[in-house]
Amino acid sequence: MKLATYKNDSRDGQLMIVSRDLTKTCSAEGIAPTMQYALDNWSNLVNLLDARYRQLNNDEIDSIDFDQTRCESPLPRAYQWADGSAYVNHVELVRKARGAEMPESFWTDPLMYQGGSDDFIGPRDDVILPSDEWGIDFEGEVAVVTDDVPMGCSAERGAQSIRLLMLVNDVSLRGLIPGELAKGFGFFQSKPASSFSPVAVTPDELGDAWQGSKVHLPLRSTYNGKLFGKPEAGEDMTFDFGQLVAHAAKSRNLGAGAIIGSGTVSNKQGTEHGSAIGEGGVGYSCIAEVRMIETIRDGKPSTPFMQFGDKIKIEMLDNSGDSIFGAIEQQVKPLA
Repeated sequence: MKLATYKNDSRDGQLMIVSRDLTKTCSAEGIAPTMQYALDNWSNLVNLLDARYRQLNNDEIDSIDFDQTRCESPLPRAYQWADGSAYVNHVELVRKARGAEMPESFWTDPLMYQGGSDDFIGPRDDVILPSDEWGIDFEGEVAVVTDDVPMGCSAERGAQSIRLLMLVNDVSLRGLIPGELAKGFGFFQSKPASSFSPVAVTPDELGDAWQGSKVHLPLRSTYNGKLFGKPEAGEDMTFDFGQLVAHAAKSRNLGAGAIIGSGTVSNKQGTEHGSAIGEGGVGYSCIAEVRMIETIRDGKPSTPFMQFGDKIKIEMLDNSGDSIFGAIEQQVKPLA
């Protein structure tokens, strides 16, 4: 099943059901007004939503053309947004670029931070920021949306709680991160609002690409019209989504609609830590990673961070080349 949220006059938008090929849509009116409502009542509503989804795909119900520009992030705001760092290669690069050893515990205990979830950006909305001197970066990720999750659950129980999957652009302000982390109290100003793909999908929509609580497909990032990265999301993922959900629920219950991110998708391939598309590699899901490679290789980075006017597109295609989640397409613009 594929679901989206259209913008309307409310904060939480209108829940829409989207056809498998992303060409048609119809409202979930009479079943669930919003995505959060559907998640709060998932066990009672999932069969009704799925029946309408099948009717939509079979042209048995009135529909309209699906317009991704009308979409909010599937959850325009959420009770919980926690982002992991499941691709330890990415973390290892960060530390190596600054000459720091990586603790062995990073391979067995996930990193995770709690992000702001009150103001997500729509997948086709501009990324508005006060300055482009803060090291603006995109981060291509995968995320899951959960049902209620009990405190202290196992990774198996965490996996069973996954209801939907989405793509993420977890915007980072790299120039602000060092000062914040030096305070010893984590990210805040350096992590502005994130955005999510136009469409959220149930795991069964991925077929064989959903195995072991991982998505086994490339995540494509196109930066200013040029393919920047296509790393395999299922490779080099040290912690699967079941483990990430369990980690988030170690000391608290998670409410329905909690979003758990994978962290920047990153593959260790080609050279010691990876290689650019132009070098025959799979590239990168953020600018920071190529800058780390440059620092390790050349002693200093040469690729600049995003400037006002720059554009990023994040998308995942199935094995037939069709878009699964729709595309995050955004331009960085200054705060008026």
